[in-house]
Amino acid sequence: MENDEISYASVSKWLKIKHLMLVDTLARTRNMHTTAELMNLTQPAISKMLRDIELLLGFALFERQTRSMVLTELGEFVVRYARMTLDDTQSFVDQLNKLRKGGHGHLKVGAIFAATSVVLPEAITRIKLDRPMLSIEVIEQTSNQLLEMLEHKKLDLIIARFTDERYQQPFEFRALGPEPFCLVVNSRHPLAQFDEVATDQLGDWPWVMYPFNAPIRRRMESAFAEFNVRTPTNTVETISMPTFLQLLQSGPMLAMLPESMVQSQVQSGLLKVLNTPFKVEPQDYGIITRKDEPLSEAAREFADTLLEFARLRREAGDR
Repeated sequence: MENDEISYASVSKWLKIKHLMLVDTLARTRNMHTTAELMNLTQPAISKMLRDIELLLGFALFERQTRSMVLTELGEFVVRYARMTLDDTQSFVDQLNKLRKGGHGHLKVGAIFAATSVVLPEAITRIKLDRPMLSIEVIEQTSNQLLEMLEHKKLDLIIARFTDERYQQPFEFRALGPEPFCLVVNSRHPLAQFDEVATDQLGDWPWVMYPFNAPIRRRMESAFAEFNVRTPTNTVETISMPTFLQLLQSGPMLAMLPESMVQSQVQSGLLKVLNTPFKVEPQDYGIITRKDEPLSEAAREFADTLLEFARLRREAGDR
């Protein structure tokens, strides 16, 4: 069958969930004996099932080595499909059980940290008034991580930004607004006493920074070059907002953070925004969904609520 086309009809006729579970489990364990134990089957049964899958597909999924089973290139592709399908099936079962118990659905939303401080709480409060039994799960992560999770159908929608042009093909983006950043220190920091801070003073202090794979970090690196500021070498990297705030309070550190995330700390006097020419260009964030998959009614209503609040904020800012 190596030279034959694999048809949808043939695959849909014989491929079963147990086959995908075998491929996924064996890819994780790389061991036939362990896989057999985890699937509560005998090793000969596992071996036969794998041979049947490879025979029907027409290629090997694993290279048999002395102490391990190593995925082939085509095997890696099959494993990615198996994991997405199993995640989809798990989500289907979870939501079905919830509906059978009288619930009204489950919404899994991913959001960058700036969104969780303003737009997300507003929308959740509004939709819970109309759908009090709707279960909402919020995952906070960087845009890169959220886009990957959305691609693998682990989230219904995300509030984030595109980090790569390749994401514009499979995903739809609807802007909610810009995300302005500010440079902050604790109120005891020596730089806090100045009305204006020159850019050449910024490289002398330790920084708390987002990791290199975060979009804001790349924009910061560009800003360092643009304003001729030495890239800090005394740094702590994190995506955790509580860690940012704790480190800022614990010592003379600088951090570039979303204005919305530090507004309450600035108003209370715990943090101070430095008046400095050093700026990072804001970038729009918005609702990102899969183009090839219609949203559930709850997800569509949630997205509409987010867009309505964004419109009201823009109108209030224009006054």
